Amino acid sequence: MLKKIIVSLTLVFLLGACSKNDRKKEDSEKTGGAQMALKITSPAFEEGGMMPSQFTCDGEDVSPSLSWTGVPEKTKSIALICDDPDAPMGTWVHWVLFNLPPEVTELAEAIPHGDTLANGARQGVTSFGEHGYGGPCPPSGTHRYFFKLYALDTMLTIDVKSSKDDLVAAMEGHILSEGQLMGKYKR
Repeated sequence: MLKKIIVSLTLVFLLGACSKNDRKKEDSEKTGGAQMALKITSPAFEEGGMMPSQFTCDGEDVSPSLSWTGVPEKTKSIALICDDPDAPMGTWVHWVLFNLPPEVTELAEAIPHGDTLANGARQGVTSFGEHGYGGPCPPSGTHRYFFKLYALDTMLTIDVKSSKDDLVAAMEGHILSEGQLMGKYKR
């Protein structure tokens, strides 16, 4: 009896492992072979670390330098969203950026405001009602700021009046890979 149980458990384990490998293969085919997540970093702060005040409303209010690796080969454009889910009135959007060329793997500090960048990327409308980065400015407490990066299999046709919600809807079904960096700020 014990032998039958061991054999049954072994078969269940092997079938589960095969099924898991089949799912990985299917996922890999859906993403064009890209299983690695994008890795996004900043020299200004570490994952989960405090953001320096120069990137906030208490300082120069400029965007931090960001860089990333792991962009899949079939990427046609890159998008970035920065938001604060800890805002008292709901998630506050600090940056909406899309149609970055796939060969771009970094953003310099202090990306200019405006709807279109020199490389053709577009900046949508933030919760501040502006095009471009608006830094942390929490009313109280420590807030988290998520810089979410997306590798897409298409160029997006949305316009510069687009919000985060418009961008998220346009990206649906087109995300090849994604990654995020979270920084904190307290006033």
